[in-house]
Amino acid sequence: MPRMSDTMEEGVIVGWMKQEGDEVESGETLAEVETDKATMELDSYSDGILLHIAVKEGPVPINGIIAVIGEKGEDWQAAIAAAGDNAPAGEAPAAAETETVAAPTPQEETESVPETVPSSAEGVRIKASPLAKSMAKKAGIDISTIRGTGDNGRIVKKDVEALLGGKTQPVATTTAPPAPKTAPAPAYQAPSAASASVGGFEDVPVSQMRKAIARNVVANKFTAPHFYLTTEIDMEKAIAARVQMNEIATTRISFNDLAVKAAAVALRQHPAINAAWLEDNKIRYNQDINIGVAVDTGDGLLIPVIRNSDQKSLSQINLEVRAYAGQAKEKKLNPQDMQGSTFTISNLGMFGIEEFTAIINRPNACILAVGAIIEKPVVKDGELAVGQRMKVTLSCDHRAVDGVGGAKFLQTFKSVLEDPIRMLV
Repeated sequence: MPRMSDTMEEGVIVGWMKQEGDEVESGETLAEVETDKATMELDSYSDGILLHIAVKEGPVPINGIIAVIGEKGEDWQAAIAAAGDNAPAGEAPAAAETETVAAPTPQEETESVPETVPSSAEGVRIKASPLAKSMAKKAGIDISTIRGTGDNGRIVKKDVEALLGGKTQPVATTTAPPAPKTAPAPAYQAPSAASASVGGFEDVPVSQMRKAIARNVVANKFTAPHFYLTTEIDMEKAIAARVQMNEIATTRISFNDLAVKAAAVALRQHPAINAAWLEDNKIRYNQDINIGVAVDTGDGLLIPVIRNSDQKSLSQINLEVRAYAGQAKEKKLNPQDMQGSTFTISNLGMFGIEEFTAIINRPNACILAVGAIIEKPVVKDGELAVGQRMKVTLSCDHRAVDGVGGAKFLQTFKSVLEDPIRMLV
């Protein structure tokens, strides 16, 4: 199993494009692998015969054996035996020609053991994610009866949920008699150890992407000392400018595009914010302005990078963000599309969130959290009026950025959005 992204620790075999005994050529796709960032194609590194598939489906650590390629008739059991610790869990070389799988010990029962790919009654291979298979099995559903909507007809979680009518709890094949109903207690009583009970729940294995997110946010939050700066921006001119832009633009400019462009302009004027803290006690001041934009995949956030954001028009920024968002939802983003950011923006304004703080996306020194545009009463020229205001919060790594530097950046960012013509000069 190769390392297919910079943060990958294991990959999940989704399905094989080749079968045992097939000839393969260098560069030819062998299997699909789910990483922490995308579902990617695994290509062969050499020519030969696919002698043995060690893991039909499931997770494999980096450098763990997933298959053996060699010459026809070659002893693949000896190759696995020689690999030693890199052999996958449950794989044991056998003296006979048939493949054997070791029975797991009680400590191993929680680990994934190689399994056969599910198939229909006609013997046609069924492509399904491990989570979808688990959910279907718990619900007592024949997975071959489900129509997949994933890549190449692959059955995914939402397909099983759709069959269950949107219910997240599995439908049990057998049910216990319902517990007798009791009248509610007249007042709160603390449960005793004997009377306390646990409600229904479902433990679902997380995806590689969610595992990576969990690792990263913990490391980012507790490694970088965060501090936060918030300002409120008058968006009336930006709203009017956007209306005019969309009358002539070839694509529909969003407020997120305006935020990306305004941040790029401000970063050019405040290079100390376009920085990174390096672990050897150095601060890197980046010359290029590459803004990462957090996008939702349905399974977590990915951060594709808009490179040289200060040199791109609003239309160019819009098209790139749209393209990346679509690829992210399909888990088709390339790892290189998510590398090299120097600053990050997270926007929850479209969900009506007025104000929030974001966790720094290391090695970036800062991340900007953008809230919703809110209609609210404001004082203008001594009189009460209706205004359009938006709050933004800058999270800063205090090792690399001080409060004054962050405040000056926000002043410029605010002034650009309050007078949008400054984006064009």
